[in-house]
Amino acid sequence: MHEFSPEAPVSRAAPHAAAAVALSAATDAAAPGPTAGPAAPTVRCDNCGAVVAGRYCGACGQRLEPPVHSLWHFAQLATEDLTHADSRLWRTLAALLFKPGYLTREFLAGRRARYLPPVRLYLVLSVVFFIWVSAGQSRLQVVQFDRERGAPAAEVITPFSPALPGESAQQRSERLCRYTVYQGPWQQRLAPLVSRACRRVVEDNGRSMREAFLHNLPRAMFLFLPLLAGAMMLMYWRPRHYYVEHLLLFVHNHAFAFVVLLLAAALWTLLPGAAGWVRFVLWLYIPWYMYRSMRVVYGQGRWLTFGKLLVLGLFYLLSGVLMLALTTAYSYLML
Repeated sequence: MHEFSPEAPVSRAAPHAAAAVALSAATDAAAPGPTAGPAAPTVRCDNCGAVVAGRYCGACGQRLEPPVHSLWHFAQLATEDLTHADSRLWRTLAALLFKPGYLTREFLAGRRARYLPPVRLYLVLSVVFFIWVSAGQSRLQVVQFDRERGAPAAEVITPFSPALPGESAQQRSERLCRYTVYQGPWQQRLAPLVSRACRRVVEDNGRSMREAFLHNLPRAMFLFLPLLAGAMMLMYWRPRHYYVEHLLLFVHNHAFAFVVLLLAAALWTLLPGAAGWVRFVLWLYIPWYMYRSMRVVYGQGRWLTFGKLLVLGLFYLLSGVLMLALTTAYSYLML
């Protein structure tokens, strides 16, 4: 009696089945089907040359767009960049103004593609803010009043005494600066700089000093942020936070201050009668914004956060005065 094995017929038929499959595949390849069409053209990125499968290049991130052939097409692309739902600018500004601490928390959580990078945001807004400050500065003035009538009798466009009859600008600067003597540390090195700066300031009525100060102030504020982050690190020692977390919070909060002050200035210009109300809102909203951002990022209690905000405000005031003094001295000596 022979034992039945079901695998024996299959093994014998396997070579024939394989040959049949191969023959069928060869026939299908030789005879194209009725629905087969030409292969789709390969789309490459204009920036780096990589193959693009979607709307954005996977190698460099550039968006796939048709060439610009007309002014109308260019205007459409520019409008889309500014108003499109995927634009990060408006989403970042809205979160910056109305969601304290939100951008910092999103960045720390790794959700960063939807918003502008924090350092770039700070630098752009600081440049815009200080350009506005520089444009809005007026000359220093001394107003002389008529003592008998109480009305302004004359206006002198200089904070210094006027030139004497027949006195040149150089003679005037030498007369006003002859008692400017520096006797502090590093006297041999700094005394000539102090004397030279005094003459320069007198000759142009303080214009060069004002320009130098406004030029150096943004740099000083950017260096001021790490100092604030160090103070915050001492207050939030437990639970431990990284230094970059504190620095990022101040980068976002200072960017907020630049935006809100620019908006307030626009309101003052458009509605001069509402200037008092705008100042009142700023005095309330800016401290609340800082308090709320600390609560959102660090998650501590109300009273503990409020106490740390008071300490931070005191440190901010003292270090801010020191920063302004050092910036003024540096700007004066570098004239």
